[in-house]
Amino acid sequence: MAREDHAQRIKFVQNSAGAILSPFESWLVLRGIKTLPLRMRAHDENGRRVAQYLAGHAKVERVLYPGLPSHPQHDLARRQAGGFGGMISFVLKDARGAARFFDRLRLCALAESLGGIETLVCQPSTMTHASVPDADRARLGITDALVRISVGCEDVEDILADLDQALVAV
Repeated sequence: MAREDHAQRIKFVQNSAGAILSPFESWLVLRGIKTLPLRMRAHDENGRRVAQYLAGHAKVERVLYPGLPSHPQHDLARRQAGGFGGMISFVLKDARGAARFFDRLRLCALAESLGGIETLVCQPSTMTHASVPDADRARLGITDALVRISVGCEDVEDILADLDQALVAV
């Protein structure tokens, strides 16, 4: 039963706090929350494996991932979090090979959106941070050799195989 006082309250909240989710969007959130622990566990496990693989690869200069003991904040991350997730940044030894690396990816999609169920890779210098002035990007270490990867929930061996065949081109 619709009530005018409820409608007025919703209108006030929507106006003062911003848009609210539709019933369908709310249902999607509820549905997604049910599998969130499973997805986060897969992101974390796959992220750890991918980071270890990249850290040992001859064409990778360095890996930025709090799950690696080499990361400056590893101990802090270990104490404060239940895992390390699937967000990894790494630097290629040869920036000139970055375009070839991205062109060869087949499973890992080149996209700016991160945190999905699929593995997504981006080049911040030409995508998410392209509008940042060159000097500022250089100061921040956002070079063409920097790669950011959101490791998804696919079979980790498939992710590793795709990265491996793409790194051959670097």
